[in-house]
Amino acid sequence: MFESILCQVTEYDPDIFQALIELAVEIAREGREGRRIGTIFTLGDEQAVLAHSRPLILDPLAGHPDSVRRVADPNLRGTIKELAQLDGAFIVSGEGLFVAACRYLEASGTGTDLPFGLGSRHLAAAAISSTTRAVGIVVSESSTVRIFCSGELRAEIIPELWLMSRHEVQLQGPIAREDISGMAVVTPRSSGPP
Repeated sequence: MFESILCQVTEYDPDIFQALIELAVEIAREGREGRRIGTIFTLGDEQAVLAHSRPLILDPLAGHPDSVRRVADPNLRGTIKELAQLDGAFIVSGEGLFVAACRYLEASGTGTDLPFGLGSRHLAAAAISSTTRAVGIVVSESSTVRIFCSGELRAEIIPELWLMSRHEVQLQGPIAREDISGMAVVTPRSSGPP
């Protein structure tokens, strides 16, 4: 479903990456208990992300077996949505295992070129993706999902098409827009033929 985004990030299993994007979009669309929430997911290079982060609270995922911490497990989705209300980032391994939750990302944002209007959650995702080989996925409280790779904003997903008229896209340069299942997916336009 997110082919244009999957083409932007080729280091990780597309099925795992897509499942994580879908979870982020669900959180952006649904919020929690009638209010919008934001969160961060990192995908891959989990040991480096752990080294550049620290726990904000006791990790609610710690001690649970791998079999119940898989991104593709439908029984885990509700738990992750509940935990997304807490501060901090989720760390997901390249194999699709939730490694940790409620982490403070400590990577330096120095040299990260972030568009105006994006806040500290976006800076943290951009910085960790610049410092490590991880991908940063941000669910903004404005209901937009943004993907960061190598410190750069690579894609924006606007879950509700009506938001497009109220939202200014932060990607720089020519963009391509796809309407997929009631969502607008915006990625950089490739320099090759359309």
